[in-house]
Parts: sequence; C-alpha cells; structure tokens
Amino acid sequence: MPIGTRRAAQRKAVKARRWRKPPLYITQILAWADAHHEETGHWPRKDSGRVRGTLEENWFGIDTALRIGLRGLPRGDSLARLLARFRGVRNRKALPPYTVDQILGWADAFFKRHGRWPARQDGPIGDAPGETWMAVDMALGKGLRGLRGGSSLAKLLAAQRGRRNKGSLRPLELHRILAWADAHYKRTGMWPTHESGPVQNARGETWRAVDKALRNGRRGLKGGSSLPRLLYRCRGVPLKERRQPPLAIKQILGWADAYHERTGKWPKVTSGPIPEVPGETWNTVQIALHDGKRGLNRGTSLAKLFAEHRGVRNIQELPDLTVKQILVWADAHFERHGVWPTRNSGQVEDALGENWSAVNVALSQGHRGLPRGSSLPRLLAERRGVRNRLDRPKFSRTLILDWADAYHRRTGMWPNDHSGPIAEMPDETWAVVCKSLRKGSRGLRGGLSLARLLKRERGVLPKVRRRPPLTIENILAWADAHHARTGHWPKQTSGKVPEAPRESWCTIDVALRKGARGLPKGLALGKLWAKYRGVRNVHSIAKFSTEQILRWADAHYRRTGAWPQVRSGAIEESPTDNWLSVDNALRLGLRGMPGRSSLKQLLDEHRRNGQAAALSRSQDGAKRRAMKPR
Repeated sequence: MPIGTRRAAQRKAVKARRWRKPPLYITQILAWADAHHEETGHWPRKDSGRVRGTLEENWFGIDTALRIGLRGLPRGDSLARLLARFRGVRNRKALPPYTVDQILGWADAFFKRHGRWPARQDGPIGDAPGETWMAVDMALGKGLRGLRGGSSLAKLLAAQRGRRNKGSLRPLELHRILAWADAHYKRTGMWPTHESGPVQNARGETWRAVDKALRNGRRGLKGGSSLPRLLYRCRGVPLKERRQPPLAIKQILGWADAYHERTGKWPKVTSGPIPEVPGETWNTVQIALHDGKRGLNRGTSLAKLFAEHRGVRNIQELPDLTVKQILVWADAHFERHGVWPTRNSGQVEDALGENWSAVNVALSQGHRGLPRGSSLPRLLAERRGVRNRLDRPKFSRTLILDWADAYHRRTGMWPNDHSGPIAEMPDETWAVVCKSLRKGSRGLRGGLSLARLLKRERGVLPKVRRRPPLTIENILAWADAHHARTGHWPKQTSGKVPEAPRESWCTIDVALRKGARGLPKGLALGKLWAKYRGVRNVHSIAKFSTEQILRWADAHYRRTGAWPQVRSGAIEESPTDNWLSVDNALRLGLRGMPGRSSLKQLLDEHRRNGQAAALSRSQDGAKRRAMKPR
C-alpha cells in the first residue's frame, strides 16, 4: 500500500475512534452542570474546559453534540439553551427585546427611589432582574434588542424627561462667563461664587458648573483657573481666603455620638457631611486631626480618637495575638459547643471584637505578632489532635484493594458505599472512598467507582438491584399530585417523587422508554401526559411548512405594516409558536424544514423581492404615463 494511502487510512481510523463515544442524555448533562455549579458557583459554558468527574468529556464537545445532533442528542440545541430551558439560566444570545416605554418606566421608578435619573454606571436595574443600565445604554447606541440605535440613555432621558445631557453641553467662553458675572453684579450688588446657584438668562447653567469647568478644563476651557481667580484677573475682585472655624475634641465627639445614635455605627472618613454643622464633613475633620489644623493637635485620626475616648476598636492598631491565647479561646469554644472552631464560626465569645476568620488570616499571613504559614485547622491539628480535612492522606488503588480484601476476610462480603467506617483506618469511611474514586480527589484519577474497581481487579460482579414494578395508573396519580402542588407537569429533572420516596421522575422516564418494570416500551413522560392528560408534548410538535409560515407572515404584515423578524414575539395565528422558533427551524432543519435558511432569507425570496418588483413596475408605469404626450 502506498505511504499516502496508508497515512490517510490511519487518519480516518483515528478520527473514527475519536468520535466513537458513548451516547449522551439530557439528564446526564444537567447532572454534570449541577455539579459544576455547586463546585464553582457558575453554570458551565462551552469554554469551561473538562467536565469534572469525567476523563474524556468537555463542555465544548457537549455543546457541539447538542448543536449538530451527535451521540443520540436531538439537533438544533445548545448548552446555553438547555440551561435556560431546564435551569432558568439567562441566555445572553436570546435576550428579550427592549422598548422605549419600558426603559422610561424603569427610569421613572429609579427617579422615585433615588431622586435622580439613572446613568450608565448605576449597575443593575432593580425592576428588571438580569438587566443593567450599561446594557440599556449599549442597546440604545448600537441598535440592539429591537431598538433603532444612534441614541443613548442620556439622550433618551433628555428628550423624553427633560434631563440635562452633560455629554451635549455647549462650550463655554470667558467673555460669556464675564457677561453673566456682570449681570449678576448689577442685579444683586455682589459678584457670583460657586454657591450662587443657577445663572440667570442661561438655561441649565449653574455657577458651580462654571467654576468646575474653569478648574478642570472642560467645555473648551484651558483649566487651572477658577471663578474667583477669573474675576480677580478680569474685574479686580479681591480674593477672599476661606477661614474655617476652629475645632475641639469635645465638639467632634458630640457629633460622633449623634451619628452613632442615628446609625448604630461610628463615623469614618467616608461617612460624608455632618448634619449638625452644614459645610463640615468627616473627611475635613480627619484632615484637621491628621495635619494639626484648626486648633487641633497633629498626628491623630478619627479611629484613634474614638478608641481613646469611646473604647471603639481601632482596626489599624489591633493588639498582638499569641498561640497560647488562641488555644485558650478554642478550648472554651469546644467546651461550650462540643465542636472545635473553624474560620466560619463567627465571633470569639471570650474576646470582644475578635472573630475566628481574622484569627485564621493572622495565622496564615503572619499578622499581629504571629509566625506566618500556619492556619487555624493546622494549629488545632498540631496542638489538640483535631483532624484537618484540608491535610488528609492520599489514597491509592492498591491501598483501597487491601482494605477491601480485609473487609471480605472479616465479613465474607465485599464493601460498598454504605459499609461504614474502614477498620484499618477508623477516620475514613467507604462512602468517602467511593466519592474520591468518582471525583478524582486525594490522589486518585477519577471517573471510577468502588464497584467497577472490584469488578476489574477482583472479578466481583455487582448486585442487580431489582426495583418494584410500575403501572400507568400509579404514575398518573403521582403526576396529578405533582401538578396540584406546583402547577406544572413533571419532567425528567423534577427530582424525587414524594408519594414514592425511592422513585424519581428520571428513573420513571427511563423505565417508560425501555419498557422496564412492567411498563410498555416506547413511551416517555411527555408522551404519557399528551396521551392521558392532553398536555402538549414539546418533543412531538407539529411540523412547519413554507406555505404556512408565509401565511403567518402575511397576516403579521397586514396587522403591523412590517414583515416579522426573529424578535417579533409570539405568532397570533399559532400562540404556542414564535418567530424565533420558526427561524431556528429554518436554520437547523427542524420540524420538517430542510435547513440552511432563515426567516429573513425566506421573506426576501418569497415576499420582499416580489413587493420591490411590484413597486418598481408601478413606478415605471407612472413615469411612462407622465412622459406620454397629451
């Protein structure tokens, strides 16, 4: 055989082995996704890498199988759509459209709550979970999610609610500012300051904004100046030094006591204005204490002041800790609660202001006079013999098999995950061994189980677990009870059956499909509800046809004056369908469609081009009639 032919055959064989993988099931994928969410706090995406607990599966391959229809899965799905349908996870590629009235309603609610209009930096929208003002502004600017584009949140609020748009302010000129100042002086007899309020005969302008533009170089000005300096240079108005009144420790403590009575907390540098003294803030008080200004001694702070005079704990000057002291607190905690403390045990009851999380951080990072590199679990393991779960010994298959052989010699049976503690290692259990084999923890590879290990290495055949038979009448009764409780008919992922604690809807669905446990073969939960309860079965939806879609599009055009789009919502002639599902069926070849098309292409081919041709013919006829001599 030639070398090229032999290499081609080898590549073909490798490719065939690569795609020769076991079939996938929706319930299995959802179980992997739930485990991923429990471990990481996030739902998996197609770029989330390898599926935990498996050796050959990855999320990109699962997403590809869902899209193309490989490994026994239906075609035209995806990982994002699957999680949106069964777990309610927000699918960013199928977001609902916006409307201007909807955005204005959210803005009005924001104004009622906060007394100001929203900006793009204001984060999530309280009235729309999952939405943010940044996303709304981007959709208005780029024309996304059903909006026209070319606008912004600021422009929309300026046009519809009269809010001043800072992004479209006209530039300022020095001669115009001086003209406004002269008019202010003629009217009031005083020159304006940044506290003089709105500028007369200049709608939307304030003296504070003018002073800020002069200082920061905005709106066409150079910057580095101010309103007092401009009036001094151009009108000879003398500069006045602002002298702040002196402060006293007793006075500051009185303001702090009032703040504590109102809020239950002691003030900080970022606590804002002081209501008892207009014009004062806790930041200016901190500066005066630190720099020794306004009659105060230098080198102190708010935290030091409250620690000295009110006994408030100063985080910047915490007392040192000792290992002996920590062990005394831990012993007292064990005597009271019967368990040793962890970093999540909250406050240290014998030390006011201390908590176990801070103690653990001090031990690990070497703060507050402690050596670095330890932790609360390690300290208790070394000094009190408490088992440290984060420093457990590793397993090996040889060690597990030795324990299993010893268990078999003692009992005459092989262990399983319910066999309890391991006699040779009292701190370990067979359930922990099974979990480590499955997940690949404590030195093991993962993707295995105790039963498979014993079958492979000791030839032990797993016991067949015989379940009791099922009947259609029992399943329908359980489903009726589920519907009465939740308002929904059960699915594969609906979990346990409360009326039959050992049953789950997943195992019932498998038995219906395979014809096991006394049930007829070829059924499923969806088919069962459709046959006996008249529930619509999503997996046996009626097929589409091109003529039917075009009739729906014509009706939509007669109602709205525009042809339907992907985001046009539900189809009035078929309430259970929507234009997005029609587009998906045209693209992916679902529900009787050939595929490789789209709603836009179908309308361009059968409706829009014909409409344009008819319009062109009518325009040509009008031109010929106009040119015809009378």
